[in-house]
Amino acid sequence: MLTLLDVLKRTTDYFRKNGVENARLDAEWLLAHVLGLGRLDLYLQFERPMEEAQLVALRPLVKRRAGREPLQYVLGRTEFYGLRLKTDLRALIPRPETERLVELVVEKTDSRPARILDLGTGTGALALALLKQWPEGNAVAVDSSTDALELAAENARELGMADRISFLRSDWYQDLDETQPFDLIVANPPYLTEEEWTTAAPEVREFEPRAALAATGEGRADLEHIITGAFQRLNHSGLLALETGINHHDTLTGHARKTGFSSVESLPDYHDRDRYLFLRKD
Repeated sequence: MLTLLDVLKRTTDYFRKNGVENARLDAEWLLAHVLGLGRLDLYLQFERPMEEAQLVALRPLVKRRAGREPLQYVLGRTEFYGLRLKTDLRALIPRPETERLVELVVEKTDSRPARILDLGTGTGALALALLKQWPEGNAVAVDSSTDALELAAENARELGMADRISFLRSDWYQDLDETQPFDLIVANPPYLTEEEWTTAAPEVREFEPRAALAATGEGRADLEHIITGAFQRLNHSGLLALETGINHHDTLTGHARKTGFSSVESLPDYHDRDRYLFLRKD
């Protein structure tokens, strides 16, 4: 009978042969998922025999990951800013860079925003993380994808926040009520260039929705549209917080100032690359 360690080693080798990055770590996560354990708990049970039913449950998950389907889709869950979110092919997987956007918004927001707009909500990650931070706030989550909105609504229900967030299918601002301004607008819009998209890892290019990742105009088209439309939809002293491409800031800061934003701040990501724009309307 195969032990847990035997299966872990075989799975790791199989992943490596198929070009899976972090092969050992991903194998551990899949085993922990099937066994209902924490990943680190595996290390205390390496000699544990694997039951046939467990192996049967594991095999299709291993096959999916070896086929380069993202681990978060295979597991069906991901962690984001202390939240456990459902993830699947309907929406982009939330990244650590977007978690950092939440951290920066919280750090740089003195007053508690009552109305938040999340443009291109996907899984609902940004809106839900900010609502967790500010329990008295409410949010509008916008996406052009009905499938993504359904996923975001499922996450809101699971997290007990469904009564504080409304979902709207819209192409950015198109169907928003212009008479109801916001204290905070956040967005992680598509910003990859065509070249960046075509050279992305198979996990990204073959599984995640292209419309949520790549944009025209050297990746800036959606960002510029969001900046232009945000000015009239923010309250006095309202904040627009954006995740962007790392080569966009010179052009986008100029565009923001022409739009009328008096405060334009460029902030780096964990790797010290220009990644976030914070624009304030005074």
